[in-house]
Parts: sequence; structure tokens; C-alpha cells
Amino acid sequence: MAEVRFAKAINMALDESLTKDPSVVVFGEDVAHAGGPFGVTRGLLGTHGESRVRDTPISEATIVSAAVGAAMSGLKPVVEIMFMDFVAIAMDGLVNQAAKARFMFGGQCSVPMVLRTPHGGGVNAGPQHSQCLEAWFAHIPGLKVVVPSNPSDAYQLLKAAINDPDPVIFIENKAMYSMKGDLDEAAPAIEIGKAHIARAGDDVTIVSYGAAVNTALAAAATLAERDIEAEVVDLRSVQPWDEETVLASLSRTHRLVVLHEAVTNFGVGAEIAARMADIGFDELDAPIVRVGAPFMPVPFAKSLESRYLPDADDVIAAVEKVLA
Repeated sequence: MAEVRFAKAINMALDESLTKDPSVVVFGEDVAHAGGPFGVTRGLLGTHGESRVRDTPISEATIVSAAVGAAMSGLKPVVEIMFMDFVAIAMDGLVNQAAKARFMFGGQCSVPMVLRTPHGGGVNAGPQHSQCLEAWFAHIPGLKVVVPSNPSDAYQLLKAAINDPDPVIFIENKAMYSMKGDLDEAAPAIEIGKAHIARAGDDVTIVSYGAAVNTALAAAATLAERDIEAEVVDLRSVQPWDEETVLASLSRTHRLVVLHEAVTNFGVGAEIAARMADIGFDELDAPIVRVGAPFMPVPFAKSLESRYLPDADDVIAAVEKVLA
């Protein structure tokens, strides 16, 4: 067991995958010589060489399209889009090619590629560098979407994504890159689509993913001081998502709050709420409450961004509402 930063955990998973599997390649803007815009891929070029770790031109569409072709030709590309906001330029390659190849070719080929990209606010990067767009990809059949909340999960889930036969969108919250946490390299592998109970409780269930899980845990700690025990479910992946674990938690607590950093409207939380209102209706003792960002672009100013992002107080207010 060792304490590592979130960024280092991702670096370790990439290094290990490159070492063990010669079909794994890493490429993207500034990922080689500069070590990535956030230093996540630092040192990989020196260890594995330019044939395995390569810088690309500033062309997100080219990066993703090249990854699709490489994956269909026998490689396992791990590509980086510098900010999630820029995936809009690469949507055809992801949505029409990577996601559909297995279906279009009658199951005769797969696209074992991973697209890494940071999302989220907290670093005052402005409205074009801070969006959480995971709901876009969770809506597309053929894509998997993974959002780890801590260094250990980031390490395990990235390895699982690289070994997956289908395209995986691996999302990293940029405000978490310096976050420290324990990492056990010998821990059992994590399966994509399996949630984790980050905190047990029997009064209310809070479902979240990514950096917002830590917001939920902070809220739960404060609620515990008031003798309110919140159970926090870390989804780990939002496509597929573990509705069985969420339903089991709801069956224990009978109240549900769904939290994410993305805007509330038409988000991942809406799907979870709709599904639980369907299959978990008899377990509900109160309406489901969603907590997320308001329906507007992410502000640039630090003072406004801090008001924009959902925090522990917002979660506590939602819990108080479902308990009322």
C-alpha cells in the first residue's frame, strides 16, 4: 500500500500497460515530450520510446480517427483529448465509427481504444475548458464511460479500460490530479460497471461519481454529526451503471439523492432518477432529488465558479428535503 496522487496513479496504469502489452500505444497533443498538459504522461516517452508514446498535431478529429483505425488493426491505443470540451471536434470518430464498428461489421471486429480526457471546474479554466459532458457519451450505444473518484480506482479502472474490447471514455476531473490516496497495486481488479459503497448508512442514499463522490462524503460526515447516516454510492462508471447496487441501497434507506458536477438538466442524474422511480418506486418514501450545476456555462471568475459548482451544503440541503 502506497500513497500516490491521482495523476501518478494514471501514469502508473499507463506505464504498466505499456510494459506488459506491446499492442498498447499512447498518443495525443503534448503527451510525449511535455508529459501531457497536466503532467500525467510524464516519463513514458523515455521509458517506452517514440514508437509507443507519440505527440500528435493539434487535431482532435485526427487523433480519434487514427485511434479507431489503429484499434481495428490490432493495436490498443490510449489517446488523450486535452480538455473534454474539445471532444466536440471528434464526435464523428467516436459516435459514428468507434461506437458502431462492432455492430456495423456483424461482430467481426472490435475497437479496443481508450479516450482519456479531463473534465470539471475548480481550476478557473473558463466555460470552454471546464464542461462535464459525460452524459453525451452515456447516451451512445457502443461506448463505455468511466469516471473514477480516487487514485486507487483511477489506477484499476484505467487498466480495465485498456483491456476492454470496446471503446471506453475515461474521464478524469482535473481538480483531482493532485489528490492523494492509498493505492494497492496487488488489489483485485475492478470490473467496469460495478459500483462501490464508499460509506455505509441507513437514512438516505447519495449516488455520485468522480470528484462529486468526495463532495458527497464530506456532506455525509457533516450529516453524521446530526445523527443522519447517509450511504454514499460511488458509481465508478456511468455507462454501464450499476443499478442493482443503487436499488439495493435504496431498499435499505428509502430515500435517494443523486449528485454530479455536470448541469442538472438532462444529465446522468436524470436517468438514474427515472430508472429508480420505475424499478424502485415501492421503496421510495420521498421524491428523488437531484443536485448538480445550474443550466449555464461554467463561469471563469473564481468567485462565481465556486458558487456554480455543487458543494456539500447543497447536498445537505437535498438530504434535509428528502427527510422532511
